[in-house]
This record gives sequence, structure tokens and C-alpha cells, in this order.
Amino acid sequence: MNAELEYNVMQHHASELRQAAAEQRRVREALRGPRAERRHRSVFARFRSA
Repeated sequence: MNAELEYNVMQHHASELRQAAAEQRRVREALRGPRAERRHRSVFARFRSA
């Protein structure tokens, strides 16, 4: 295979892997997001009341 073509294919594959990883991160954050937000809000509320 032509080296330049092989490089382009490799770049495209790496881009797809990055997109998939970003999507998985978004899904994990969405699944645990509401609990984390509540926890952070309560921490800030404690600082405000103190």
C-alpha cells in the first residue's frame, strides 16, 4: 500500500477512535451527571451558608 494512503487511513481510524471515546465519555457523564451535580451544589451551598 502507498505510504501516504496508509498514513491517511491510519489518521482516519484514529479520528474514529477519538470520536467513539468522546461519545462514551459523554454517555458515562450523562449517566452519573445528576448525582454529581447535586453533590457539587450541596458543597457550594455549605460554603455559602458558612
